[in-house]
Amino acid sequence: MAVASRLAVARVSPDGAGPAAAGRRRGRSAGFAAVGLLPAAAGRKGRRRGGAVAASPPTEEAVQMTEPLTKDDLVAYLASGCKPKENWRIGTEHEKFGFEVDTLRPIKYDQIRDILNGLAERFDWDKIMEEDNVIGLKQGKQSISLEPGGQFELSGAPLETLHQTCAEVNSHLYQVKAVGEEMGIGFLGLGFQPKWALSDIPIMPKGRYEIMRNYMPKVGTLGLDMMFRTCTVQVNLDFSSEKDMIRKFRAGLALQPIATAIFANSPFKEGKPNGFLSLRSHIWTDTDNNRAGMLPFVFDDSFGFEHYVDYALDVPMYFVYRNKKYIDCTGMSFRDFMQGKLPQVPGELPTLNDWENHLTTIFPEVRLKRYLEMRGADGGPWRRLCALPAFWVGLLYDEESLQSILDMTSDWTNEEREMLRRKVPVTGFKTPFRDGYVRHLAEEVLTLAKNGLERRGYKEVGFLREVEQVVSTGVTPAERLLNLYETKWQRNVDRVFEHLLY
Repeated sequence: MAVASRLAVARVSPDGAGPAAAGRRRGRSAGFAAVGLLPAAAGRKGRRRGGAVAASPPTEEAVQMTEPLTKDDLVAYLASGCKPKENWRIGTEHEKFGFEVDTLRPIKYDQIRDILNGLAERFDWDKIMEEDNVIGLKQGKQSISLEPGGQFELSGAPLETLHQTCAEVNSHLYQVKAVGEEMGIGFLGLGFQPKWALSDIPIMPKGRYEIMRNYMPKVGTLGLDMMFRTCTVQVNLDFSSEKDMIRKFRAGLALQPIATAIFANSPFKEGKPNGFLSLRSHIWTDTDNNRAGMLPFVFDDSFGFEHYVDYALDVPMYFVYRNKKYIDCTGMSFRDFMQGKLPQVPGELPTLNDWENHLTTIFPEVRLKRYLEMRGADGGPWRRLCALPAFWVGLLYDEESLQSILDMTSDWTNEEREMLRRKVPVTGFKTPFRDGYVRHLAEEVLTLAKNGLERRGYKEVGFLREVEQVVSTGVTPAERLLNLYETKWQRNVDRVFEHLLY
């Protein structure tokens, strides 16, 4: 069977929709995948008010593979993301903490369920169900999902301009606020839960999170914090070819610590300063190093789609999804699965849906699927939700800016990149680098981003104003919050809930 027809067979699902409708784990990209980028995701039936879709994500195949998957199929899956520049789009995802306005306590699932039902009824979203629980919403090319501790995530549609991206963010925040306010619920734009202990965070009724919750303490000390107490913003971007993917991957990885500094916004933990400017970023250094980090092999001459497949094949699995249930496969590899060696599903072989689901459980600072995900920024207020995609689009969607970044970073060593990755969450712009500081790198990179946006011709440079203020003063958002905490707030972290309320 030809690879193309294998791809088509593997993407059939019971309701005729592609797996893009499925909810995914932390940082997954349902929204960006949901249109155009997944060939079989089309054909969605006419929506009905308050309906339900994807009865239990992720989707499963209605048609079985007639031949086992090969590594070539997995490589072809990634390569199928290549598209001409005129078809490049921008996908933005952002998470936020819900809280009770009167008590500041995290909201429980029952309250979240009511919000989701309210959004579905008032704003015509379709519900995503897992067993009897509503766990997300879908509307056209956008989806709303729940992270493990009840963080709300919007996975936005693939959009052409930053004006559209920011309009989408504003519309979403308006809807969530309209429903939440009536229930006494607010939403907070911050990278780490500032007040409540891990034991105070509710657990969402999603099968995959139960598997992760049991597994995380076995592979790192901070995985549960990552799941339950962090929020991020990320940007998903396209590539035209394998060579273009490699260039963007390298530029994105090298600059992820710069983005972490610019958007650092998680300085509090359990009511007081935590010693970091981006605790969220630091947490990823000891969550599960088999599936996170700076991926030094991306800078090897041999890197390409196949090399990433080899890496992903050996990343330990979390689960296999069968018969509307998550089956715990922690510790096994997808390579084992390819050989029919998973004891949990003896003799069974994977499909491309299994591969797609596995790719969503890998968490490096830049992640490759059929597009690239920039994953280094803390959650923040709405202006920064528009600024992050502007930053990356200006750098990676303009050839001149991209080449300048590659020239600037070409002689950075793996050790230097790793040093930035580990020190920036602590010292931000003040992190020394060669004969200067990260602030100097940020100034140079910001200029390239602005120039790249100018050349795009969509009058998008204004979206970088928030970043310009941060870089020009050399004061990160986290340091501004810490200054307020020590002065105006009189060391009362409760004030941040009002200050960064959406």
